[in-house]
Amino acid sequence: MSKAAGRSVTIAPEKQQAHRSKGQRYFNSLVKQIENRRGRIAQWETFTPVFQKKYVDVLIPLRRTSWDAQVKLIHRLDAVHGDKGLNAIDRRMVSELIADLLQPLLSLHNDDTLQSIYDRHAQTRDDGQAEIDLDGMKAAIEDMLGVEFEDDVISPQEFLKRASEKFAKLRTEAAEKAQAREERRAKRKKTPKQLEAEARKEAAKAEISQSLRDVYRKLASALHPDREHDPEERARKTALMQRVNEAYAKRKLLQLLELQLELEHIDQKTIDGISEEKLAHYNQVLREQLGELDRELSDIEQKFRGAFGFPRGHCISPEFAMEDLDDEIAQRVHMVHEIEHDLPVFDDIKKTKAWLKALKRDRPF
Repeated sequence: MSKAAGRSVTIAPEKQQAHRSKGQRYFNSLVKQIENRRGRIAQWETFTPVFQKKYVDVLIPLRRTSWDAQVKLIHRLDAVHGDKGLNAIDRRMVSELIADLLQPLLSLHNDDTLQSIYDRHAQTRDDGQAEIDLDGMKAAIEDMLGVEFEDDVISPQEFLKRASEKFAKLRTEAAEKAQAREERRAKRKKTPKQLEAEARKEAAKAEISQSLRDVYRKLASALHPDREHDPEERARKTALMQRVNEAYAKRKLLQLLELQLELEHIDQKTIDGISEEKLAHYNQVLREQLGELDRELSDIEQKFRGAFGFPRGHCISPEFAMEDLDDEIAQRVHMVHEIEHDLPVFDDIKKTKAWLKALKRDRPF
């Protein structure tokens, strides 16, 4: 391997930042950002199979175990709820505990038996809570949509249905207005300045493509395997040419420059001497490449979130994901241990009352 292999394509690395031109500084910044994105993508590609194995082998069975443990606890609490040894306050506390345990479980799994238990015990909650929640929901959505709803809504479900219909109507109206604006804009004749700007833009695009093509042609000329008689060298050049073709097809200028440096077709002096005009073209291509990498990285992270249940909008990284996985595993192991420890308590009503009393100290009802 040549000494240039693995080197970063950086303009004037020995110079201080202030001594580089604006275009040179921007080039180096883009190269650094691209290398960062490539590193993060490679990290995700290495990390995801490791995470998936632990998720499937450890967490999924543990979720099943913790689900079973919680269901056992719910049934024991439901059974003890009717014991004459409990007073009204104890029963209310048991009901609220059952409802709190069941609510997240029922949001993930449909179970008629558990739903029946929930329906019986959820009635003990504050009757005014639904009305309070509805008023808050109504005010928030009215503020967001800029509309008012009638006061005859009797349930959150009915209100959400009306809000959804109103939102769909507003969205349709907005789309129709936007389409009408686009149609009016399309009918307008372009001014000479607009035509001139478009022409300049097209010319710049052609020059940028030509700069990229020049780098490609130099590599292709030097690496074309058909000109090589030695079988081993032909195989080496074929592999390199595949990398060149792939990079050119995807407009990956940095990879082409890295190959030139690796193959010693260019040296640091050549890189430092790139003209400002060509540098502007290179920077445009690198900016496009950075955008592509950002989209690729976003797609990887979005698919990871979807596959493993991470919420949108939160910053995610391999480190955070593994930490979150380890935390859930630890929490579920602890939960199962606690439930298994507590289940025998419900065989004795005195121990049950003591358990409820201790729980009430830690968790006000």
